[in-house]
Amino acid sequence: MKAFGFLSFGHYGSGRGPGDPDARQSLRDAIEIAEGADELGVNGAYFRVHHYARQSASPMPLLSAIAARTRNIEVGTGVIDMRYENPLYFAEEAAQLDLIADGRVALGVSRGSPEPALRGWESFGYTGSEDPRGADIAREHFEKFMRAIKGEPMTYADPVQYGAGAKLAIEPQSPGLAERIWWGAGSAKTAEWAGERGVNLMSSTLLTEANEGSFAEQQAEQLRRYREAFRAAGHTRTPRTSVSRSVFPIVGPEDEIFSYMGARESRDQVGVIDGFTSVFGRTYAGSPDTLVEQLKQDQAVMESDTLTLTIPSQLGPELNLRILENFAKYVAPELGWQPNTEGPVTGYEIS
Repeated sequence: MKAFGFLSFGHYGSGRGPGDPDARQSLRDAIEIAEGADELGVNGAYFRVHHYARQSASPMPLLSAIAARTRNIEVGTGVIDMRYENPLYFAEEAAQLDLIADGRVALGVSRGSPEPALRGWESFGYTGSEDPRGADIAREHFEKFMRAIKGEPMTYADPVQYGAGAKLAIEPQSPGLAERIWWGAGSAKTAEWAGERGVNLMSSTLLTEANEGSFAEQQAEQLRRYREAFRAAGHTRTPRTSVSRSVFPIVGPEDEIFSYMGARESRDQVGVIDGFTSVFGRTYAGSPDTLVEQLKQDQAVMESDTLTLTIPSQLGPELNLRILENFAKYVAPELGWQPNTEGPVTGYEIS
């Protein structure tokens, strides 16, 4: 394991007390958690994005605030739903964020997970999808976004100002940003698609395939197929991959709150998401020694270069920073991790 970060789902409620922050408190907590994580040497702060729900939505204001108040930690998403995005406006925002962050941005994007709204992307003005889940719009937006951040001309210039036939790219541009875009994949086929396009892979918190083997075994196979597709497409850089897990080190009495979660969700979970039978990974909770051994047996964790810990963000900064600190002190070093003191991870060697 080369890097680890945290993934926040950004849930909030009505502000009635501990465990029920309102939207304002949730955002302020997120900034505080990211600042503390940066001081601990944690590699990344990533946030889920949803619409028409009481959790993180448009991420750029939050990520900009975190980028301006941290030094080394990578700031990003896991994932932005491209069905809801204007690809050129998003490209401008992403470049500006990356410039503020001095190249510390890692944006996970994808078709997105099911939303509360029925075809909610249409209410944002994106119509014409022939797919009931909007995958065609998401991929169309993604392709245009990638062309834009790579500096390709996206429109014709005013001939009075520039002469006939001149074209314009979006501004600003942030060099290297295109190599820090991740596609969120819930299936091996989608992972191969991402590999062919040369972007990094953010393996989903669930798999929309119910194949033989454990969640970790299926996910490890997804990662291998992604790397094979990446190589076969002729891409020469070294890509990155990430997986997410719920991991709660129990070091002292104050950590016992998590012991019941480990007992309740100690096995893979199966459910139906968006019409697909889907598999969710287990939760790890236990002593550091136990967690080290368990995670070493998790094929996908060991296959990937980056592990993101899904955190109960609504429980506040103090508890969440304790989770990250315990993991950084007692678990991560045994998996090969070293504290981040020089900015984000830049690549991962494919053997």
